[in-house]
Amino acid sequence: MPAARYIVITMSCRSEDIIEFLLTRRSIRQFKPDPVPDDLVLKIVDIARFAPSAGNRQPWIFVVIKDKELKDRLASLHSGSSPLLRAPVGIVVACDKNQSPISYQVDCANATMYIMFAAHALGLGTVWLQTLRNVEEIQKLLDLPENYVPIAIVALGYPAEKPQPRPRKPLEEIVYLNKFGSKYVT
Repeated sequence: MPAARYIVITMSCRSEDIIEFLLTRRSIRQFKPDPVPDDLVLKIVDIARFAPSAGNRQPWIFVVIKDKELKDRLASLHSGSSPLLRAPVGIVVACDKNQSPISYQVDCANATMYIMFAAHALGLGTVWLQTLRNVEEIQKLLDLPENYVPIAIVALGYPAEKPQPRPRKPLEEIVYLNKFGSKYVT
């Protein structure tokens, strides 16, 4: 019996650590100029392969961007992409819409989150940059076939800032029981 109790206590501490990890991830927009070693980039992408996808189709590809000129061109697509100018690495997450026609956007969003969590676990910072308003330009810049839709660009590097948590909506405003409008939290 004491062994079972020990396992529960250990799992409880581990759960708290994981929750703390999830709550401490931040979007990083300022990066140190230090290069990110290739082995860390590949480890992050390797972890992203384990993200859930509908039917386990894994419709994603990852294009690692280190070339400064290419990063600058991607960063210039819209004002929200500017963190890529300061990041040593960008990772474009693209999905094959033919392989997963209904869920490719969600599948690649999951892979994007795995990239961000893996980077956080390795002491790196990230920020997600949306790409959906610039699909054709990004496809052209990266020579992506038409069926590969860029879902996100992740700017990646060592954090040069430590942002405070941003406000979150209270549960009372966003959680319902069974039907919209039926409050779950009082």
